[in-house]
Amino acid sequence: MPVVSTTLRYSTFILAIAGVLAMGVVLQKIRSQESSIPPPPVAPPKKNAQDDVAATGILEARGENVAIGVPMPGLVKTVQVEVNQTVKEGDDLLQLDDRELSASLLKQKAAVGVAEAERVVAQAQLAKVQDMLDRLKSIPDQRAISQDDLRNRTNDVLVAKAQQQAAEAQLASARADVNQTELLIERLTVKAPRAGTILQVNIRAGEYASPQNKQPALVLGDIETLHVRADVDEQNATRIAPGKDATLYLKSDSTRKYTVKFVRVEPYVIPKVSLTGASTERVDTRVLQVIYELEKPKGDSLYVGQQVDVFIPRK
Repeated sequence: MPVVSTTLRYSTFILAIAGVLAMGVVLQKIRSQESSIPPPPVAPPKKNAQDDVAATGILEARGENVAIGVPMPGLVKTVQVEVNQTVKEGDDLLQLDDRELSASLLKQKAAVGVAEAERVVAQAQLAKVQDMLDRLKSIPDQRAISQDDLRNRTNDVLVAKAQQQAAEAQLASARADVNQTELLIERLTVKAPRAGTILQVNIRAGEYASPQNKQPALVLGDIETLHVRADVDEQNATRIAPGKDATLYLKSDSTRKYTVKFVRVEPYVIPKVSLTGASTERVDTRVLQVIYELEKPKGDSLYVGQQVDVFIPRK
């Protein structure tokens, strides 16, 4: 009996040691299969001064990007521009289908012709009754004519004048309808509100466009000179120095430094919408937006929408 218990005791001890050894082998194998965490592709930029306020920003067109919409729902007839095309103020960008309004215009122009004819008839009728009244009044002896007849002729002239005025008003109304429809047809051709470069074309001929679309039909912007919209955390909003130039680094290249000129501070703290994805970032963060100007350097590839790191001097 003592021999059996001793054997069981040693067997349990040996199995425990074997289990520990097997666990160590498994852990070593797992570690060998794990790949080391790669370093970040781009090293983070360094501050010029330790007390600079760091902010994230985004490149945008000077005067902000312009989201071009359509004045009313309809099919797109033609799109006259392409991405990267430079346009001037007033240039045609796209045109909506105008066949329904063009058909109405034909009918309204015919109504103008009818109104003009009615005006001619009213003028002739007025001339007729006026001539009859003048002949009665030209009789030397007014006792030779009936006073009732004279009053009737006078009233006929008044009625004819009123009919002529009504015809003139009807003609003016018909012409106004034509002008209105022509303006509506002209409105279907969307024109450039200012000079710039076409950044996006999100609509094609034959597609249905509507003012309620979330995505704009076109995006226009002046990219000869870029603006930087920096989001400063509200905790640092009172520490920045307005009026001073700042330093900018691209997210993709922290070795190249750009100096940006101060433009303005937008005096309204807003919820942050461009999140960096950091685990320490709160979605309820509010930011103060500061705008800077960046002269587009020759030879460098800078694009609207790129994220940047901005370092702003403190007060």
